[in-house]
Order: sequence, then C-alpha cells, then structure tokens
Amino acid sequence: MHVPDGFINAPVSAVAGVVAAGAVAVSLKGARRELDEKTAPLAGLVAAFIFAVQMLNFPVAAGTSGHLLGGALAAILVGPYTGILCVSVVLLMQGILFADGGLTALGVNILDMGIVTTVVAYALFRGLVGLLPRTRRSMTAAAFVAALVSVPAAACAFTLMYWIGGTTDIPIGKVFTAMVGVHVLIGIGEAAITALTVGAVIAVRPDLVHGARGLTAPLKLRIDGELVDAPARESAAPAPAPAARSNRGLWATGLVTALVLAGFVSYYASADPDGLEKVATDQGIDKKTEEHASKDSPLADYGVKDISDARISGGLAGVIGVGATLVVGSGAFYVVTRRRRTKDEPAGGNTRTGEKV
Repeated sequence: MHVPDGFINAPVSAVAGVVAAGAVAVSLKGARRELDEKTAPLAGLVAAFIFAVQMLNFPVAAGTSGHLLGGALAAILVGPYTGILCVSVVLLMQGILFADGGLTALGVNILDMGIVTTVVAYALFRGLVGLLPRTRRSMTAAAFVAALVSVPAAACAFTLMYWIGGTTDIPIGKVFTAMVGVHVLIGIGEAAITALTVGAVIAVRPDLVHGARGLTAPLKLRIDGELVDAPARESAAPAPAPAARSNRGLWATGLVTALVLAGFVSYYASADPDGLEKVATDQGIDKKTEEHASKDSPLADYGVKDISDARISGGLAGVIGVGATLVVGSGAFYVVTRRRRTKDEPAGGNTRTGEKV
C-alpha cells in the first residue's frame, strides 16, 4: 500500500507529513517507557523483519497481490509507540534506498501504514485480551483479529486522504469499495503472518512480547481443597546470564530468518501489483503519478544495479535492505534507551550511591 508521489496533492501531503512528524516525536518519547536494554535489540530486529516480509507479496485475487503492513505485528511485539517507529524506519529505508513509496508522500505512508495500523491493531488487541482467557492461544487469536482489521482500516484512511486531496476526479464511493474489498483479503494474509510470528515468540519468550506482559495468570496450588497462589520462586544470582544468552539466540534466529526471507524466498514472491496499485490502475487514480526522486538509486525496485541475474540482484538487495534497516532501527532505539537511562540517573549524582560529585 505504498503511496507514490502524485496520488495525493501537495497541501494534504504536507499536512499528513506534519501529523506523521508529530506522531513520531510523541512515539520517541513513549518508546522510552517501552524499551530497555533487553527489548531495544528486539525492536531493531522487528523493523528488519518487517522489511523482509514486506518483500513477500502473496496472491489474494486474480491479478492482485498483497504484503504485510506490519503495524499490528510491531505494536504487539514491542509496543505501540515503538511499533510506529519500527514501521517508520522501514518506510524511510524503502523510500530512500529502493524508490518504494514517494518521498513527498512519506508522511502519507507513515500516517496510513504506520500510525493507523498500529493504533487500530493495538487498541483492538488490548481490548480482546482483556476479555479472553489469559493464554497463549487467546493472545494469538487476538493478534490475528487485530491484524486483520488493521489493513482495511488503513485502506479507509487512504480513501479519506484521497477524498480530501486526490489529484484525479474519481467517485469516492468506487475508490472506497475497491480499496476496502481487496484489503480485507490482504488482511487475512497479514493476520496469518502476525499470529504465527506472535505465537512463536510467545512460545519461547513471552516476557519479550510487549502485548503479553502482565497477562500470565499466577501459578495455582491446591492446598486443603482450595486454590491459592504459588509463592514466587526466588532467583539465584547467576540467573541473568541464561536470559542474556536466550535473548541473543532469539535475536540471531530472527535475523537469520529475515535474511533468508529477503535474500532467497523473496525471489518467489508474487509479481502481481499489490492492492493499491491494482485499484489505482483500474480506477484511474494513477493518472498523475510522478517519477520517484530515488529512481536512479542503485537499489531501486529491489534490485542491485548492473547485476543482470534477477535472483542474485533481488536477493542481494533484500539482504542489504535488512542490514540497513537493522542498523538504522537499532541505532535509533539505542539512542532512545540511552536517553532514558540519562533521564533516570540522579542529576549531578553518582549512579551507584546517589551522592553529589
């Protein structure tokens, strides 16, 4: 659903850019509460994983494909504020390096694919897990429903922006029907990917899933016929070491998965236009599409310039994209956690004793 330059006029694109910039600024502040040294590396990995999976277009109807948007997945795994930042980093990398999504439309894309999907999905997810039993299965089901709804919600948001600032004169009812219809189908794929990923992470490290925090019911013991909470088990001093190793293992597994998806599996992705491209062509929305400012990038259209072999060119571009997204995302989240630590330290005091120095 990457909106190119020329679909939405300059005033609406500018307003969307201001709203998106404000949301990113708020998210930077909110992410300080969501991230710590344990979860910050996971956030960078989530951004890289979303980039990789977005390369895997899957068929949804005759001549139409779809791909992951990622807002629901990011929000559930690392939190809504950090989720907005994750998707924003992905969109920035795609726009600058791969000429995917217009640069003047970057604010439109962040607002549509990053903010709307994240907010809608996380609000629905939290509402559902508050009603359902506190189990891995119920949280996975809630992730499925939240992701499913988030995609047509983004389609509605695009339709609204097009209604206000579209550059072609197309009946808005036709645009709405076409956009929502195809993106409901795409939402099913989004929901499946999100549920599978969230369920897999919850199975091995539920403590690292932001949406699962505080949802695990306490262990019960039956004593004299009554159920009582089991006493908390005291942890030994060396306990943090296994957790650290487990974090590294999960991070490494996720990175290898992202590299394989982007570097190898992406070659087999559907070549059909995605939902927005198909609707734009069928309805005439694309009549005033402008050339991308990064069309001459060596990685434009997800291929490495001057490499003729499509498999090698696309795979190498995918690996470069995963690496670039991981570096930029991890760097941003490292800065966020550093600012949190600096803010938490006593002003002018020793961090060990709190005494003035």
